Amino acid sequence: MKRTLTVSLLALLVAAVAAAPVFAQDFSIKIGGGPTGGTFNTFANGMAVYVPKVNPNIRASAVGSGGSVENVKRISRNESNFGLCYAVDSDLGYRGKLPKDSSSYKDIRAMGYLYGAPAQLIVRADSPFKSAMDLKGKRVAVGNAGSGAAASAERFFRHIGVWDNFKPTFMGYSAAASAFKDGKIDAFWVLVGYPNRSVIEASVQVKIRLIDVGVDAEKTGFYEAYAYGPTTIPAGTYGKGMPECKTFQDSTILTANKGLSDELVYTIMKTLWSTEGMQAMVTAKKTFKAMTLENAFRGASVPLHPGAVKFWKEQGKEIPEKLMP
Repeated sequence: MKRTLTVSLLALLVAAVAAAPVFAQDFSIKIGGGPTGGTFNTFANGMAVYVPKVNPNIRASAVGSGGSVENVKRISRNESNFGLCYAVDSDLGYRGKLPKDSSSYKDIRAMGYLYGAPAQLIVRADSPFKSAMDLKGKRVAVGNAGSGAAASAERFFRHIGVWDNFKPTFMGYSAAASAFKDGKIDAFWVLVGYPNRSVIEASVQVKIRLIDVGVDAEKTGFYEAYAYGPTTIPAGTYGKGMPECKTFQDSTILTANKGLSDELVYTIMKTLWSTEGMQAMVTAKKTFKAMTLENAFRGASVPLHPGAVKFWKEQGKEIPEKLMP
């Protein structure tokens, strides 16, 4: 009788422990977003609202940032615990190859794929520019200093031999759209999911078109130099009658600091990549429909966080050796 009672009590204790919250403490996390008007900010804000809604013991705040390159550095230093980073920037930062920065940012870890960020080079519809090569001597907004957009623009324009022959202007997407409408710049560059709000803002007052930067990339061997991939922006994305645009894209990856608790990262992944979590992100912006279990960690260029490894293994995903922590 005593043995039966002891076994019953032990079973109740195990059940109680299993039903208890994952954490015995509260967490306060910072999520690195991006420039005003960008998709990074939309996701960071959505994540900061949704994660605490499901997990009351986690407090979250979205942190403004210049963008991908700055997030790589901040996350590695744990100034932001989580954040959005482009795969190319993460790879270069991890290996100490960022422009004018030989520091190795080894403490960044990938979690999962969010969406592809295509390069978009916007000019006036009546401008004479047919190729990115035609922008020599012109004024081009390339994104905030420290952003993934600015870094990708410099890589691309340097590769095709234009960077030192035009006037790059560092400003965020919304500011660029405003300057473009006012005729203060000849073109502006964004690296973001489509349709982008800033490009739409510009198109309301000025007839625009997109330059096929993918053609220049292919002709000059850009894909052999960097891990970008070719893609196409569908016809009509920014207005009826606008043709499709050949371009290239980077993978946007949700990234975490290496030292974060495995269970914290795992729980946040279970929250965001649940059916409800993915729908919440799509509701925030349709761009996030690419954030799926099927896409998993597509395009990741640095090792996965152990909490992410646990999550993806539960989803039946095989983890490549190069992405193991």
